[in-house]
Amino acid sequence: MASDGQPVKIPAVSLVHGSQAPTVAVQHSGNVLPRGGRPVTPPAAPNLQSRVQLLNKYLNDSGKPAQFRVAPGSDEKTIQEINPANGEVLAEFPASEFAALARSVGISGVIVDNRA
Repeated sequence: MASDGQPVKIPAVSLVHGSQAPTVAVQHSGNVLPRGGRPVTPPAAPNLQSRVQLLNKYLNDSGKPAQFRVAPGSDEKTIQEINPANGEVLAEFPASEFAALARSVGISGVIVDNRA
């Protein structure tokens, strides 16, 4: 007993008998597939317009007086910094610089990741 100072051995018994871990299918390529056997497609990457909208929401929520937009007619290749008071274009940036632009105003994470 535990009160006599002698160690007690308790047998390890599974609480749920007969249960098995979920199984996965393996393609011939060696990639692990989900239970249905079909590869899971990753979510679509947000376009530049969506990322600029998230940037503007962050800036607005944090009280920073800056606003950006995708330049009209640029085929999502140019981002413009806009003066919120009068709509004047203050600066233009190539879309490829979006990550650096977002980091410069204090954003990190998925919005900055070019692959997201």
